[in-house]
Amino acid sequence: MIQNNLMWKVRRGTQTNIILIWGCFITLLFLPWKSEAIGEASNLHLVQLLYKSAGTALPRPNGLKRLAWELEKRTSLDVKLTPVLLKLNDKVLFEYPFLYLGGDKGFKPLTESEMQRLHRFLIFGGFLLIDSADARPGGDFDKSVRELIAQVFPKAQLKKVSKQHSLYSSFYLMSEAVGRVSAVPGWEAVELNGRIVILYSQNDLAGAWAQDNLGQWDYNVYPGDDQQREQAIRWGVNILMYALCGNYKADQVHVPFLLKRRQWKVTP
Repeated sequence: MIQNNLMWKVRRGTQTNIILIWGCFITLLFLPWKSEAIGEASNLHLVQLLYKSAGTALPRPNGLKRLAWELEKRTSLDVKLTPVLLKLNDKVLFEYPFLYLGGDKGFKPLTESEMQRLHRFLIFGGFLLIDSADARPGGDFDKSVRELIAQVFPKAQLKKVSKQHSLYSSFYLMSEAVGRVSAVPGWEAVELNGRIVILYSQNDLAGAWAQDNLGQWDYNVYPGDDQQREQAIRWGVNILMYALCGNYKADQVHVPFLLKRRQWKVTP
C-alpha cells in the first residue's frame, strides 16, 4: 500500500522495511501551499493505541484531534482530523507511520503477539509517542511504560534526548520540553541506529492540546500560561515532523530558511 508519506510493503505475512519518500517530504516542507491530495487515503492519520488499563486508555480524547487540526493549519501536510483508534493486533496497524499511547494508570504487559507486532512496527520505521497524563514520575503508568519498553527492546533503554538532537529543530526551533505541566525536564527516548523509535513524555502533551467542540481548552496548563500551551502545540508539530522525516534536518542551517519561507516567527 502506498500512502502520500511512506510505503509499507506486506508480503506473505512478512512486513518489510518502510520506504520513506524523502523527496516528497522535503517538497511538502518547502512549498508554502497545500499539495493536492490523491483522495482521503493519502492523508496523514494519527493513531491512538487502545489497551487494557486500570485507568482510562483515552484520558485525553480530544488531544490528537486538536493536534491534527494544528498540523493541517501550520504545515503543508494533509491530515485526517479524526484520529484512528487501533489495537496492536489490528491488521491495518502497518498502514500508519505514527502511534500515540496515552495513559494515567498502570496497564497490563503486552501479549507475545502484541509485543512482536510492536517490535516489527518500530524496527521497520514506525514511531511511537508515549504520553503520560498522570504526569507523575514513578507512578503506575510510568512503571508500566518502562516494563513495556523492556519487553519490546530487552537490550535497549530509555535515555535523555540531547537538546542538540534534530527533534528540537524538525520544524520549530525549541528549547524546553513542556506539556500541560512541566513535571520532567526534557524527553526520554529509545533509539535504534540513530533513529528515535519511542519518545516518552511525562508532561501530559495531549492535556495541553485538548480542546472541546466549543473551542474551550479542556485543561489548564501549569505552571505557565498560553505561551506554555503554544510551546506544547509546537512540540506536537516537531514530533510529527521528526516521526515522518527522521534526521534529515540534523544540519540546523536549514531551519531558519524553512521558517522564513513559511513566514513563521520563533518567539523566545
